[in-house]
Amino acid sequence: MSTPAPAMVQLRDAAVQMGTRTLWSELTFSLGSGEFLAVLGPNGVGKTTLLKVLLGLVPVSAGTVLVNGAAPHRGNDEVGYIPQQRAFDQNLPIRARDLVRFGLDGHRWGMPLRSRAQKQRLDAVMDAVGASAYADAPVGLLSGGEQQRLRIAQALLGDPRVLLCDEPLLALDLASQRAVTELIDQRRRSAGTPVVFVTHEVNPVLPYVDRILYLVRGRWAIGTPGEILTSERLTALYGIPVDVLKVRDRFIVLSAEHDPSTEPGSHAHHHPVPRLPR
Repeated sequence: MSTPAPAMVQLRDAAVQMGTRTLWSELTFSLGSGEFLAVLGPNGVGKTTLLKVLLGLVPVSAGTVLVNGAAPHRGNDEVGYIPQQRAFDQNLPIRARDLVRFGLDGHRWGMPLRSRAQKQRLDAVMDAVGASAYADAPVGLLSGGEQQRLRIAQALLGDPRVLLCDEPLLALDLASQRAVTELIDQRRRSAGTPVVFVTHEVNPVLPYVDRILYLVRGRWAIGTPGEILTSERLTALYGIPVDVLKVRDRFIVLSAEHDPSTEPGSHAHHHPVPRLPR
């Protein structure tokens, strides 16, 4: 009988506290090789904080966290990170390949290391994300989708064991969203790299998702999309009536907080249910 592979990401009764506020507590889950976990929830519930915990930037106030069998720590080459899409200044003179190379030696002082193996790795990663054609172009002149491909290449340059994505589809058009998601999916399938994918829009990534972690005001639930994206489950999480509709392969989430006939201010500044389709 074969021994099951150890979890690549493991949280047990984990909690994070910011001042007197607990973002989430008793959070328990594990990710194995090649799993795709989407992290959903309204703003301010600790989705990005979860990524910072796995990056070793924020400590837990209770419980344990392991990444590839060890406690998270800063500068861990085994963890790749894809940040939110933010446009670069059009006048930024840095070339695309140099931006990607920062993923390998940007944390070191002095002149960057440029061994033949490193150059080959850089070329291979640029090719893998379809960025070779504009490798020498100034990053400020590239489209949002092209710039995000570079961020993916940067995250993959160190051949990470775990891939963390913080709203990587934000501000991208539908074609770029599809292309970026497919690149991330290719990585997890080819290398068995588990993915933790923070997003407000689950429908673009729904074909790839194995499980959803839904965070709401200190509460959480984890399971398959079919288990989490139900009226009963989200009503229990939010504490208000929530309707979940499935139209073809897309989920639509509705609540009183989105009802235009609702009295002004009744729910407008509370934590609204994120609209899943776009």
